[in-house]
Amino acid sequence: MTLNAALGTRPTSTAAAPRGFAPAASSARGLLPATKMPTRSFEVAALRGDGSLYIGQDKAPAIPLFENAFSAFARGTLIATPQGDVAVEDLQPGDMINTSTGEAAKLIWIGSSSFVPADAGRRMPLLRIMADTFGQGRPNSFLTVGPGARILHTPHRLRAEAGEKRLLTPVREFLDGVNVIEVVPPTPVRLFHICLERHAAIRVGGIEMETFHPGAKATQSVSRSLQDRFLGMFPQISHITDFGPLAHPRAPEEDIDAL
Repeated sequence: MTLNAALGTRPTSTAAAPRGFAPAASSARGLLPATKMPTRSFEVAALRGDGSLYIGQDKAPAIPLFENAFSAFARGTLIATPQGDVAVEDLQPGDMINTSTGEAAKLIWIGSSSFVPADAGRRMPLLRIMADTFGQGRPNSFLTVGPGARILHTPHRLRAEAGEKRLLTPVREFLDGVNVIEVVPPTPVRLFHICLERHAAIRVGGIEMETFHPGAKATQSVSRSLQDRFLGMFPQISHITDFGPLAHPRAPEEDIDAL
């Protein structure tokens, strides 16, 4: 069974779903009224702690905490595996993914959702990285990513401070209108993110990009019910610390937000 076919399967009861990942009918309980908190449909394919496969689809609040976990790689993005490059939509939980350390790591979670970048209610441009932007073959052809994507590349403004360290930096920071541009298609675009058994940088179209990790402080500014709902999307995760340490330091978010 392919992942695309599997994602059409929906849990028939809350018992079949991870903790907090409830059916859509109850998604707004305990939260703000639906008119004040828009929702988005999210799909998840993941390994449970016992190694069994979980497939689920549900709605959750359309806020950065959730959307960042589903908005890194556009459909068709090629991910490097020991068997060669594989389109992100064709990956399945349990597949091995090449990492920047040279050691492959197991894919345990794939999340996806449809976004309309030109949506008048909440414009969310995609970013297109032109070929050779970060050096020859980096990327080897143009690469389209979502707002949740980070690249293992230190921005010029932080190189003196970072020294020899390479930083995971949101791709939007490199937006210059020439080498990295915004694209705003009017039709829905399927975006994906993936989580490995450990946080890592992976090879994507010839450049190193980050696998999903929410960050240690990601849930601090939301309610307990939203924290539980978010963590419930990850069958192997019980606490934010279960995501483990970051494989590489991140560029300071406060500096990026100030740009």
